[in-house]
Amino acid sequence: MNVLIKETEIQQKVQEIGKKINKEYKDRKPILIGVLKGAFVFLADLLREIEIPVEIDFLSIHSYDGSESSGVVRITHDLSLNIEDRDVILVEDIIDTGRTVSYIIENLYTRKPRSLAVCSLLNKETRRVVDVRLTYVGFTIPGVFVVGYGLDYDNRYRNLKCIGVLDDK
Repeated sequence: MNVLIKETEIQQKVQEIGKKINKEYKDRKPILIGVLKGAFVFLADLLREIEIPVEIDFLSIHSYDGSESSGVVRITHDLSLNIEDRDVILVEDIIDTGRTVSYIIENLYTRKPRSLAVCSLLNKETRRVVDVRLTYVGFTIPGVFVVGYGLDYDNRYRNLKCIGVLDDK
């Protein structure tokens, strides 16, 4: 595996995003919605950088078959909190084609949040097929398959502290 983003770089970026959220939501109490499973590590670290009152919830989405997006998105675990008239920050591990996050955004808007921001640790602009507005972005990366820091290949590598590219992918 080749390291693409070091642990120290990730920590610094998570701190920067946390500070922005603290500043921009200082008089509000947003709900952070983590998209499982990939975003749970990023969400946990981001949550520890946020000093304002927040709530968290999770969505579980299935759209991948191995290393490729299937193009079919389905919710396998829905929110437990009501987001109507609430400020929502959707927390993703990676935005690739944009199909999955676009589906999630459309779904969340039907629930009438006051505001909806998208926060993604990784952004693969070169692979985008659906235009998506991202509010907070950690790193823009090339169109390679990455693992680590919550991201997996065949349910492995989530525990890596860095983000890397597998040699055989």
